[in-house]
Amino acid sequence: MRRSSLAFLTFAALGTSWIVGSAQPAAADPYDYPWCIQGRDEGYPGYCGYQTYEQCQASASGRDAYCGINPRVAFSQPRVSPRRIQ
Repeated sequence: MRRSSLAFLTFAALGTSWIVGSAQPAAADPYDYPWCIQGRDEGYPGYCGYQTYEQCQASASGRDAYCGINPRVAFSQPRVSPRRIQ
């Protein structure tokens, strides 16, 4: 009985490690895209998961919504690599 329990635990551990190891990386954070759908149902800044203005407009079409620039993108600091002091 003990041997079968050990075998089960071994296979369970291998199966779990296979599932965890084969997981896909997460998609980009939807709040880092430049366009947000905004409106009464969306709030502010809304859902910012659109890479292009056209994508946002297609989603807003037929709804009480509009597209605006993502404030996290608009007001972010440009990434500058640190310089070495010589």
